[in-house]
Amino acid sequence: MRKALYVMGILEDSDVEWIVANGTQDRLAKNAVLIREGEPIKSLYILLDGELGVSAGDKEVATLFSGEIIGEISFVDARPPLATVTARRDSRVLAMSRTALQSKLEGDPRFASRFYRALATFLADRLRMTTSRLGYGRASQDTDPGAEIDLDMLENMSLAAIRFDKLLKRLLGEAPRVN
Repeated sequence: MRKALYVMGILEDSDVEWIVANGTQDRLAKNAVLIREGEPIKSLYILLDGELGVSAGDKEVATLFSGEIIGEISFVDARPPLATVTARRDSRVLAMSRTALQSKLEGDPRFASRFYRALATFLADRLRMTTSRLGYGRASQDTDPGAEIDLDMLENMSLAAIRFDKLLKRLLGEAPRVN
């Protein structure tokens, strides 16, 4: 859930309200493909509930749970994704169309600043973790909470968790499930 917490911790309440109001909730049946490797995507997704598998070619590379952001790299660089994302079980996502999101980013520079800062923050975190797993960092980097999240970010995590919980309750109409 760390990706959603980065985003929710940096965005303001009004930004989250815009995302909820302008996103659409999609249900994915088990084995449904959300994103197909090499095919352009039209939306950025937040996994609300369920479990998704990420594969590159024939190799499974990641498992995603509630709170993950999906499609962010292709949103940023506009190139087709390098992986396929498939529902491992029935799941729900909030889809934000590229068109609507791009329009909001172009028309609201303050939102754009917060949004891109959030993307940059969790992409930097992913790069750090990947680098350490490849043997270029300290072994404790992946498990040391102080190494994973900047202390300034920790201050926003409580607020971020509250925002994400409210988003889930509003969209799913129920208490969020813990994965």
